[in-house]
Amino acid sequence: MSETYSPPPVWTWDAPSGGAFANINRPIAGPTHDKALPVGKHPFQLHSLATPNGQKAGIMFEELLAAGHSGAEYDAWLIDIGEGEQFGSGFVGINPNSKIPALLDLSGPQPIRVFESGAILLHLAEKFGAFIPQTPAGRAECLSWLMWQMGSAPFIGGGFGHFYHYAPVKIEYAINRYAMETKRLFDVANRRLGESRYLAGDDYTIADIAAYVWLGNIYRGDAYGDAGTFLSMHEYEHVGRWVGEIGIRPGVRRGRLVNNRKGLLERHAAADFDTLAPELLGEPARAS
Repeated sequence: MSETYSPPPVWTWDAPSGGAFANINRPIAGPTHDKALPVGKHPFQLHSLATPNGQKAGIMFEELLAAGHSGAEYDAWLIDIGEGEQFGSGFVGINPNSKIPALLDLSGPQPIRVFESGAILLHLAEKFGAFIPQTPAGRAECLSWLMWQMGSAPFIGGGFGHFYHYAPVKIEYAINRYAMETKRLFDVANRRLGESRYLAGDDYTIADIAAYVWLGNIYRGDAYGDAGTFLSMHEYEHVGRWVGEIGIRPGVRRGRLVNNRKGLLERHAAADFDTLAPELLGEPARAS
């Protein structure tokens, strides 16, 4: 690859691009093959993978169940994006954008499809009246932070994460551009969390769930190689306090393990978590 690149008058898809994700990137939408989705016994059918966006849905369901909302029982089915399962006809039928997560709500008289992780959080929060403020001011604050996260994720993931960690070549301009923006976003969160326990105020909401999976992964050093060191995570004290507080919640611990190759590939009952090592759930090891 040359050091300089002059775009042609018209772009053409001559070869797959995208480095580590070249096999799942294409410039067109729609299914590539016919494949029906499985349907379990519960009112909610989640089709996902434990990426940051995928973890949002799993965490939300587990938080709802932990809060006593028994109607939130769900089946979670793995979508292997590396194998192109997001391009199956059944999945495209509930998410024409072919991205995880996607949800089929069978709890009412008519099936409802919900795609985009933020939309799934909002749909469930409104359905169960949970993890979203009920006052107009509180709701507006919560939705503002939720949309802030949704708008910022591409800069962190597709921008910084891609060019710093996944791109086949290291481009100084791109890394500097997106590192700067990612640090700015951490500073936005850090300043807010210096004056408020949670993003939307005193109460834990869907805004925290949405932001935690992205900011927490980098803060803990779980994302993009040594990105935590590169971005000087020690500078964001209030984000660190918030990450630690949210990370020990049982619903968060369980939700992050749903559709996870290190946890549960599928989830169909609470008892499924009993098959995992206790330390994954933050519990003492069982006596042998």
